[in-house]
Amino acid sequence: MDTFDPTPANGYDSIAEGYTAENETSLLNAYYERPAMLDLAGDVTGRRILDAGCGAGPLFAALRDRGALMTGIDASPAMLELARRRLGPGADLRVADLAEPLPFPDNAFDDVTASLVLHYLRDWAPTLTELRRVLTPGGRLIASVEHPFAIWTAQRSAGEKTDYFETRPRTEDWLMGGRTARLTFWDRPLHAMTDAFTTAGFRITVISEPPPAPAARDLFPDVFRDVLGASFLGFLFFVLQSD
Repeated sequence: MDTFDPTPANGYDSIAEGYTAENETSLLNAYYERPAMLDLAGDVTGRRILDAGCGAGPLFAALRDRGALMTGIDASPAMLELARRRLGPGADLRVADLAEPLPFPDNAFDDVTASLVLHYLRDWAPTLTELRRVLTPGGRLIASVEHPFAIWTAQRSAGEKTDYFETRPRTEDWLMGGRTARLTFWDRPLHAMTDAFTTAGFRITVISEPPPAPAARDLFPDVFRDVLGASFLGFLFFVLQSD
């Protein structure tokens, strides 16, 4: 029988093994979102990077392999345990909730990566304030979120009457590895995202809608059969600078 857990952090605790296995090879994670984050990060040799919402650590591992000095935080202890198995006992991994003050001093990092995590938060203001605090002047926040227009379009196609311009909750039940978790996402329009970034003191340097990795079309032909062009709407990416 499936188990069920209604809270977001514990929800990921429930599906940690299944979600991690899916994340390793899926089109959206392994061949779309993660390559895009790495491209946006560029040369990270010697840079101190906080992976905020690191999960089981695939982005942490890839950035560390490129020479970054990594720290990871996540609200799910089960996900962090999987990260420790992947990254080894010397990895700096800590349980921390992005909705709470972060356990780091000011100016502790050159970059922060926030991979598909901000859309779990109703109010971005406290989190963005904390992320800016722990960044050095000129440091970068590299973030990916679910594309607001893609979400709204899918909801409208399913017959849901949703207001694109409203910040609104969306709850989904995820079945992975034989276990079910209920997760809540907060959808918001693009202008609400950019307003939150600039209000927190960030300067937006990149807004990106990248194509997937070149191998994706051959590996997932059924997905691309009806896709016009080289890409599709999935996630939205930002590079923000702390001035």
